[in-house]
Amino acid sequence: MNDRKFEPHIALVVEDDPDVRDLAAALLEETELDVVEVESAEAALEYLQEHGSDVAMIFADIRLAGQMDGVQFAKAACTLWPTIRIVLTSGAAGDRLADLPDCVTFMPKPWRGLDVLVEAEKAMHQPQLPVA
Repeated sequence: MNDRKFEPHIALVVEDDPDVRDLAAALLEETELDVVEVESAEAALEYLQEHGSDVAMIFADIRLAGQMDGVQFAKAACTLWPTIRIVLTSGAAGDRLADLPDCVTFMPKPWRGLDVLVEAEKAMHQPQLPVA
């Protein structure tokens, strides 16, 4: 019997640029993870409210459409879903890097596909440990 449905098996891609979102999703679809795409932190939080226990990885931009940016979203996600591996990315993070929570891995843009796949592999096999 496949126990996959009881383990986190979703990669949530949060990116407001549709081309970048499609590229990240296409990469992550090469893994064992199912991919869900949203364009804002608000949409991501709404999805997590329903499916948070199924999410293994969040791959999000720092700059997003909507009221919340990726750093604010990551802080909320780290608190509410501490075992999800969170990767934030940006080509122009500026002073937001100083605000990153400890639970986040930062990946500068342009990111390499291999780096994204390595993080997905970690998400599947090494769940994030809650920060004490």
